[in-house]
Amino acid sequence: MTTAHTPFVVFDLDGTLVDSEPNYYEAGRRLLARHGVPDFSWEHHTRYIGISTRETLEGLRAEYGIGAPVDELLVLKDRLYLELARASTEVFPEMRKFVELLYAQGVPMAVASGSSRAAIEAVLGATGLDPYFPLYVSAEEVPHGKPEPDVFLEAARRLGADPADCVVLEDAAPGVLAARAAGMRCVAVPYVAGTADDPAFRGAELLFARGQDEFTARAAYAWLTGTEHGRE
Repeated sequence: MTTAHTPFVVFDLDGTLVDSEPNYYEAGRRLLARHGVPDFSWEHHTRYIGISTRETLEGLRAEYGIGAPVDELLVLKDRLYLELARASTEVFPEMRKFVELLYAQGVPMAVASGSSRAAIEAVLGATGLDPYFPLYVSAEEVPHGKPEPDVFLEAARRLGADPADCVVLEDAAPGVLAARAAGMRCVAVPYVAGTADDPAFRGAELLFARGQDEFTARAAYAWLTGTEHGRE
């Protein structure tokens, strides 16, 4: 049962709940190869982590001088990604434990992601997380993606929650900025360890600087409920 100390919890999806970035990278690599870009690297991909798919493609289209419209690129990348996501997407083990713990305690939850609704649905279904998240919001449903707060504010609206009563879990600097702009507290679990010193992460109320290697469901729940001090 929820308590007065337990807020609503909004999860970013990619890189936070699930390790989907390898699939996004591979989909992007295949897409760019079809448009004459043969050397798109993982390091280059990491510059776009935390940014919506549309905005990522807008940036890549401009960078590489791709003539195809963004909408066309978006359809193809989604198709490539969905094939990969349905075949293999891993949930971070401690995140799954955290979701199950919150669900058992009746804590209202939502997913707010820069991915398309089709991609969110596919990932939640493939990983078995869908029963926990009947409510999810895609950046394609709001005017602006992260680092703007729109997707988090829409999640709060659908949850029937005041933004101040929400806590966001995020893995990327744009998501932390979006959470703060929405007036929500933030638990940051950097996907790319080297980004933990990004100034944006200083705005998080709780930072697991070593990312998923440090995050535990127990520590996050203790902080969320105010039942313990420190981490284990």
